[in-house]
Amino acid sequence: MSVSDFEAVIGLEIHAQLKTETKIFCGCSTNFKAEPNTNICPVCLGYPGTLPVLNKKAAEFAVRMGIAVNCEINRVSEFARKNYFYPDLPKGYQISQFDKPVCRNGYIEVTDSDGNKKRIRINRIHLEEDAGKSVHDRGDYTLVDVNRCGVPLIEIVSEPDIRTAAEAVSYLASIKQLVEYLDICDGNMEEGSLRCDANISVRKKGETKLGTKTEVKNMNSFKNVEKAINYEISRQIEIIEDGGTIVQETLLWNADLGEASSMRSKEDAHDYRYFPDPDLLPLVIDDAWFEEIRSSLPELPEAKRERYLRDFGLSEYDAGVLTSDKGMAAYFEETIIHTHAYKQVCNFVMVDLLKEINEKKITFNELLLTPEKLASLIRIIDEGLISVKIAREVLPHLLATGEEPAEYVKSKNLIQISDTGELAKIIDDLLAKNPGNVEEYIAGKDKVLGFFVGQVMKATSGKANPAMVNKLLSEKLNLLKEKKN
Repeated sequence: MSVSDFEAVIGLEIHAQLKTETKIFCGCSTNFKAEPNTNICPVCLGYPGTLPVLNKKAAEFAVRMGIAVNCEINRVSEFARKNYFYPDLPKGYQISQFDKPVCRNGYIEVTDSDGNKKRIRINRIHLEEDAGKSVHDRGDYTLVDVNRCGVPLIEIVSEPDIRTAAEAVSYLASIKQLVEYLDICDGNMEEGSLRCDANISVRKKGETKLGTKTEVKNMNSFKNVEKAINYEISRQIEIIEDGGTIVQETLLWNADLGEASSMRSKEDAHDYRYFPDPDLLPLVIDDAWFEEIRSSLPELPEAKRERYLRDFGLSEYDAGVLTSDKGMAAYFEETIIHTHAYKQVCNFVMVDLLKEINEKKITFNELLLTPEKLASLIRIIDEGLISVKIAREVLPHLLATGEEPAEYVKSKNLIQISDTGELAKIIDDLLAKNPGNVEEYIAGKDKVLGFFVGQVMKATSGKANPAMVNKLLSEKLNLLKEKKN
């Protein structure tokens, strides 16, 4: 039996930390960079006699996400206590939602391994509070930081509709894109504000019964999600082929070693003894509030992509890349307010600026070259003052300084030579000095034109207007050919 005889069955559980200023059930700050154990109070530490109060903004954010992924919004949902012991969970339970979550039965579409659209169903989205953080790398002991206790989360639980690691990454990328567009989560996987656990099992192709699943945790990037899932699929197939049995357990992914290790067995998936939280009333979403939330949704990625195709004439690829990042789409749209050279703007944003973003690890908002200045650069290209080649040569300086493009190219004497009289003299001189090449052109070797273009650009230090050079050279060489013939 070969690997191709098996298929994987994958479901993702994605936790998104909500961008609220305060925690979900108290007024403590959610500031990620605060000193350990400073953003705490009796409520988030679970002191006796304290009462939680739901953060309305957190509930709104959950509903926003539910609408964006086509969920049914439960107008009445309830909170429950999820009971387990862990050092960074002071209360001994986590407030979550169980049988009555705020959102159910949604879906999003992703691109599968064959390039086709595939619907991934979403079982539920529920609100819950985060636990604290255990720090294990400070010596032979563990430190606990409870700042994160009570930070609001939504958990997005997919159905087991995913079949490959690539599909899982595509699904996760779509979720990340949506939470960023909705402005409910910053999507930072490295800092843990977007976290993904994968439930993975394998079965022989054609079977419908699910195999025993394992849960893989600690994947903090798309690359690690893909590697970890592929690793676990291969591990399970190898065990089955060797006659072994898959054990239901939780595994931790080690990116440095490229392997997963067992964290704990999980023989019973429902071992948390959920019961309704007696201190919290049901969350009720009336028609007026629901409509207020629904009408406040921004333009979502798919609608934006379709608009780019329709209104700006961009390709599917270009529209997809531009809308993949909220900041990039915003930069593009701010730029085209000042110029309608949509494709030219698209090229600079997707190639040059995206390279700068990735190398410097910054956002589009942090670029010194503002959208207005990029539009200015493109305008002086369109006006024939500089070539695209010169524009790309000066771009690193503009990105580093934020200088006004027109002023900089003038100060460096980079304005294109577009004077036909001046260019004609240069061309006549070159033709006179290269009679052999002229004869080759007359004989039918049209590629010689490129040689002369290069010589003109060399003679003008790259400042000659390329379109004008091509036009004048073609006219003069063709005239010589006519006279010869």
